[in-house]
Amino acid sequence: MKNKYFKLYACCLISKGFSRSIIIDINRNTFHMIPNSLYEILNNHQGKTVFQINDFYNNKYENIIIEYFEFLEQNDYIFFCSKKELEYFPNIILDYHYPGEISNSILDLSSNSDYNALSAMIQLINLGCRHFQIRFFCDSSLENIESLLNPLEGENISSIEFILKFNGSIPIESYHKILAERPVIQSIILYSAPENKILDLHKSKMGNLILVKQILNDSSHCGAISEHTFANNIKTFSESQTKNTCLNKKVGIDINGEIKNCPSMTKSYGNIKNITVKEAIEKNDFKDVWNIHKDQIEVCKDCEFRHICTDCRVYIQDPNNIYSKPAKCSYNPYTGTWGDENLTNNPLYGQ
Repeated sequence: MKNKYFKLYACCLISKGFSRSIIIDINRNTFHMIPNSLYEILNNHQGKTVFQINDFYNNKYENIIIEYFEFLEQNDYIFFCSKKELEYFPNIILDYHYPGEISNSILDLSSNSDYNALSAMIQLINLGCRHFQIRFFCDSSLENIESLLNPLEGENISSIEFILKFNGSIPIESYHKILAERPVIQSIILYSAPENKILDLHKSKMGNLILVKQILNDSSHCGAISEHTFANNIKTFSESQTKNTCLNKKVGIDINGEIKNCPSMTKSYGNIKNITVKEAIEKNDFKDVWNIHKDQIEVCKDCEFRHICTDCRVYIQDPNNIYSKPAKCSYNPYTGTWGDENLTNNPLYGQ
């Protein structure tokens, strides 16, 4: 080990915070806390031998460095090779690209909604949108889901998540059936349920039925940040380098049909009944929030989780500062502690 050169596996990415750092394994969708001193070694001395690293530090931390490398090797974060072999293992390129104009959207519906949600979804699909979240802030049935999905059969959609009010008269088996028949459904979340419970947690993380006791009356419940919201994947990590991980390439349509960056926002760019989604997103400042990323946001820029974390620009600590920390995040990167258990343990994970 001492005379061979070490290399992080390409799937293992590192992120430095104020008080500690993390290694993110995007293949296993996991992360591991590490001290900032180990981050320094991984960031500044990759491609060196353990002997060279100890020599750089005048052998002052030899035992600690050996323990570090034993930990890294045991957890399959690194491998050792010859100097010549290093060139065969390039790092992952973190440039973010998405071919469509819109990648994801949220559509809100209530008993008073009178806009055509199906028409809106078709417009979004034509703009490249592949991921949908449909939220019903009213009593709904499985027929509501079917009426949306049937006309979209064969469309290029990657995932749809439905958030529905729990209805005790609908057997759980009925949800199982629709999930089995509709692989495009990522999950169905039933709020106002009698218990918090996740059913059918498949390895693919698709087709889950999630029950939550939380009551959802409107879009103001959005924006909570906790470990449940972390996305340990290359898409989020690369997008976070230069883009907003929540609002980039997103369209929200509120219960009244107003087209926004997010349904929780106050500013509308027109109503879907009078304007197309394409026309709305081409308005002057619609895309401005897409480019606000974590390295620009106060407190977040010092957080080790910033590259796997979602972000909210609606509910922020200082409404007059667009770069203010999300108000619904209780994590303190300066102490490495979470402050609000109600947020961090919320099974609805901030939807």
